[in-house]
Amino acid sequence: MSFDEIIDRRGTHCVKWDMMEERYGVPADDGIAMWVADMDFRPPRCVLDAVQGMVDHGVFGYHGDDRSYREAICWWMKERHGWQVDPSWIFTTAGLVNAVAINLEAFTAPGDDIVLFTPVYHAFARVIRAAGRNVVECEMPVQDGIYRMDFDAWDAQMTGSEKMLILCSPHNPGGRVWTRAELEGIADFARRHDLMIVSDEIHHDIVYPGAHHIPMSTLPGIADRLIMLTAPSKTFNIAGAHTGQVIIEDPNLRDRFARRMAGLGKSPNSFGLFMTEAAYSPEGAAWVDDLVAYLDGNRQLVDSSINAIPGLRSMPMQSTYLAWVDFSGTGMAREEFTARVEKGARIATNHGPTFGKGGDSVLRFNFGTPRSRVAEAMERLASAFSDLQ
Repeated sequence: MSFDEIIDRRGTHCVKWDMMEERYGVPADDGIAMWVADMDFRPPRCVLDAVQGMVDHGVFGYHGDDRSYREAICWWMKERHGWQVDPSWIFTTAGLVNAVAINLEAFTAPGDDIVLFTPVYHAFARVIRAAGRNVVECEMPVQDGIYRMDFDAWDAQMTGSEKMLILCSPHNPGGRVWTRAELEGIADFARRHDLMIVSDEIHHDIVYPGAHHIPMSTLPGIADRLIMLTAPSKTFNIAGAHTGQVIIEDPNLRDRFARRMAGLGKSPNSFGLFMTEAAYSPEGAAWVDDLVAYLDGNRQLVDSSINAIPGLRSMPMQSTYLAWVDFSGTGMAREEFTARVEKGARIATNHGPTFGKGGDSVLRFNFGTPRSRVAEAMERLASAFSDLQ
C-alpha cells in the first residue's frame, strides 16, 4: 500500500475527524486532526482480507477455538520482541483501557493509591478515578531534553498506601524507549514499595532506529507482581476492533485475573480475534517495517519544522507517532499558544495538562497521517507563529 494516499475519514463516525470541531473548535472542512492516537492509514492487506473473508462467509456467530489466535500472538512476541509467551498466559479484553480497569478491580480496592509516572497517557488517570481509586503522580524530570526517572524523589513521596504502578512502555506522550537500567530501576522501586506493575506496551512495535524496546517481562524476578498489556491496535491501526491482550506469567496472578474476568462475563469480539491473527504474521511484519520507515520520515519532518520555530521544541522521539511539543520558550500563556494552534493553524491536538503534571506548556501532535498532510500542518504552524521568526 501507499502511506501517501489521502483517505477522507470525515463522516465515518471517526472520533479523530468528526469530533474535532465540537471538541476543539477546529473547523471540519479544512482543519487537520492530529489528536486521537490512531493513524489515517488502512491496515495491511492480510487484515483486510481476513475481514473480507468473514463478510463473504456471512455468518457472525460466537467465536470458538482460539488456538490459532493465541499462537499468532506468541509467534509475534517471540519473533519481534524476543519474548517467549505461553498461550495459556493470554487473556483478551476490549482494548487496553478496559484491561487497566479490570486489573484495578482484580488487584486493588476502592480508596487505594495508584502510581503514575507523569505526564502519561490520559486515560489511566480517568479510569483510576472512575474506579474510586486515587491517582499518585510521580512527575518525571526532563534532563538533556528527555524524560528521566527520579526514584529518590519518588521514594520520598510514597506513603505505604500505594498498591499499583501503571507503566507506559514505550512512553506516551514523550516517546521514550526505556533502557534496561531504567526498567530494572522500576522493578526495584516496585519491590521496595510492594507495588503491582501493570506495563502497557501498546506502542512496542513502533520504535525508531537507534532504540530497542525491552519487554518488562524479560527482566528476572518480577513475574510475581507483573501484568503485561499488549495490543495490535496502534501498530496496525485497528483500534476500533477493541481487542487487547493481558498476558500474565505468574499462575496466582493469572487465577485472580481470570476470576475477575469471569465475574464480568467478558468474551472477545470475533472481528478483533480474526484481525489480530491476520496481523501477527510475516505479511503483517513486513508491513510494519514499511510503516515504521514511513513514520520515521514524518518524525524527522515534524522535528525539523517545529524546532525551526523560535520558542518551540519537539521532544526527541524514540517511539510512537506522537510528538510532544513544548511551547514554554514562547513566553506565552497556555491559552494563547493553544489558540494559535487551533484557531490560527486550524490543527486539533491533545492538550498537555490532560496528561498530568509536567504537561502545562505542551501539546501532543499525532503525525500518523500522509506526509503531505504533515507538511501542510507544519507550514500552518510556522505561519501561526511567524511573528517569532
